Amino acid sequence: MAFDYKIVLFALFTRFAYRINIKRNRFLVVQADWLRKGFSKMFGLPESKFIVAPPRQQTVSAIQEKDKWADRNEVYIFLFAATPDCHKNFEIVCRASQLLEKEVGSDRFQVIFTIDGTENKYAHWLYQKWGKISSLKFEGLMNRTALFACYAQVDCLVFPSRVETWGLPISEFAAFNKPMLLADLPYAHETAMGSRQTAFFNVQKADELKEQMKRLLQGDRTFLKPMPVREIVSPVAYTWKELLDRLLK
Repeated sequence: MAFDYKIVLFALFTRFAYRINIKRNRFLVVQADWLRKGFSKMFGLPESKFIVAPPRQQTVSAIQEKDKWADRNEVYIFLFAATPDCHKNFEIVCRASQLLEKEVGSDRFQVIFTIDGTENKYAHWLYQKWGKISSLKFEGLMNRTALFACYAQVDCLVFPSRVETWGLPISEFAAFNKPMLLADLPYAHETAMGSRQTAFFNVQKADELKEQMKRLLQGDRTFLKPMPVREIVSPVAYTWKELLDRLLK
């Protein structure tokens, strides 16, 4: 895709930038354990030099708002909450939805996007190519209140991003104890720890995602699994105070 060159350049630059004086640091702070392991191997540093400081887990307060997207008794609603960056991989959700719509019709499900197609070249390309698929809803950017109201109303989160350090919508949505279909990548496995109804798919296989979406439409949740919580080995900091205490020792 013509948009992907930015990801490659950023990855190359980031790797170069990280190398500058990296071994002079007493500690390095990362969001996730998989990043600690990866950076440790990449730069030849001991894992004990990395402090894992994961984002705080979300809690859910009662949200009451009229459902504006569909009749809850008839239409299954998926959500992909993300900015319009090409590494977010909106296209696999578009392809999977197009395939699913051909099989079950356009009145069985909806997929909500938090973009409207005008934000940048990538968003415009997505809307031009798939905007006419009736099951896709390009709702546009949502503030935090609207997004959490959306979390409360939809049935399932889809998160296919190819590149993330954490994947915040995953941990936000997991608090609602609803199904999640996630990229089969290290960041998603770690962020989803503790979730109760989760499945993973290959980020290059739209048909695989389509089949998972179809099973949910049919009421089949047997493929969804709870994600066990794995203890993160020290050094780890779950609050700003813990992080500062470790850094200032």
